[in-house]
Amino acid sequence: MVLAAAVLLGNQSLQLGLDLRGGHQLSARVLSPEPQVVLTAADLDGVKSVIQRRIDGLGLAQTRIQTVGSDRVVVQLPTVQPTPGEDAEAEATVDDTLQQAANQITKKAVLQFGVLRSSEVDRYTTLVQERRNAQVAVLLGEQQLEQLQRSRGDGEQRRAVRETLGASRTTLDQLEQDIGQLFDLRPLTGDDLVQAVAEPNLESQGEYYQLSLTFSAAGGQAFADLTKEVAADANLRLAILLDGHAISEPTVGPEFRENGITGGGARITGTFTLEEARELEVQLRGGSLPYETEIVEQRSVGATLGSDNVRRSLSAALVGLALVSGLMVLIYRLPGLVAVAALAIYALFNLAIYALVPVVLTLPGIAGLILSFGMAVDANVLIFERIREELRSGRKLYQAVETGFSRAFSSILDGSVTTLISCLALGYLGSGLVRGFAITLGIGVSLSLFTSLVCSRTLLKTSLFLYPALRRLKYFQPVQ
Repeated sequence: MVLAAAVLLGNQSLQLGLDLRGGHQLSARVLSPEPQVVLTAADLDGVKSVIQRRIDGLGLAQTRIQTVGSDRVVVQLPTVQPTPGEDAEAEATVDDTLQQAANQITKKAVLQFGVLRSSEVDRYTTLVQERRNAQVAVLLGEQQLEQLQRSRGDGEQRRAVRETLGASRTTLDQLEQDIGQLFDLRPLTGDDLVQAVAEPNLESQGEYYQLSLTFSAAGGQAFADLTKEVAADANLRLAILLDGHAISEPTVGPEFRENGITGGGARITGTFTLEEARELEVQLRGGSLPYETEIVEQRSVGATLGSDNVRRSLSAALVGLALVSGLMVLIYRLPGLVAVAALAIYALFNLAIYALVPVVLTLPGIAGLILSFGMAVDANVLIFERIREELRSGRKLYQAVETGFSRAFSSILDGSVTTLISCLALGYLGSGLVRGFAITLGIGVSLSLFTSLVCSRTLLKTSLFLYPALRRLKYFQPVQ
């Protein structure tokens, strides 16, 4: 387990929060529906809440979202700004993260359903063919950009491909909007939606993804009526529109002419990648924005705490750990040395889990980690004091060690469970830095049970078995 954790940490870096590494800031202006309408603080809070749910749904943890002035929402994301042209893969990752965040900030995500007008069938056929061509252009551009990033092509060439790809995406976006205007809208909307889940499209052999929708009771009936109407004419199509853009226009088979599609569910299929389907899912589950928004500023931000503060905090933590380790060895001698070794293993496992989950590490998170170190040592103190009691009662060394661990178990478990309950409350009710503290402390407390009860016991019993000279009782007695 130690080797696996070391290999994991060697191949996967820890994710740091805004306060430790800085990131990017996106400023969005909330547009009033009419010039004479003044947005209130409650209106801005409503926009902020929707954006918060969407950003959290993307898994961009430890973001900072706040309202500024009378019409601004500021989103800060923990990302690393690479040197231009130095690391193409890191640069592309940052661009993708920022683009995902910008989409969640600016897209209203108004879900609507419509029926193709009979007079627009020919126009629809023409636009669909143009859309296919635009989709091919976008796909080829994405593949070319990916190849350049892998081969670390020069920055100018990448920028040229990005500009061409952006133009192709703009064309595709306009065609989707033009297609959406060929449909008459129906009362069924995203307000009738209960759940949206991205999942593989089995009909495409897993190449594409789809979105499964679940409607409310009233929405399910409205959807059945809508599909019944479309099934009555073979030339008609049912459009699923997002912000006025047609994202899917399926037909409805004649077998549904009598009752429509019942069951309260629907599927949005198409050529969605996992990222696109996931983005749609996040937008629909997060809810539609009550007002239009636009990105007015994008810039890099430095670490909010500053490198000096972080360095001093980490130095204080290391000094504290060194003092605790020295005190454990001084008071408990051989068991104290075993506790220090178990503590080192505990620290390694913690960091490995942070990299694996991953956990975005902030300074409050580091505080939670250091606090959990103290609790891990506390568990060893309970065990070693029980061992001494057993030795004073006349038990043999091996019996005293075994009994000490077994009898201290209930006390250690009770203390860990009560702390975990507090962590659950903080993690569920808190947000941002408070939640980061709760997560790191909860992981630490859970691991301390393993390292104190398993690692410490294994190390102590193994050392006694392999080295008979360590079996002297003076190595278990306090220094006189």
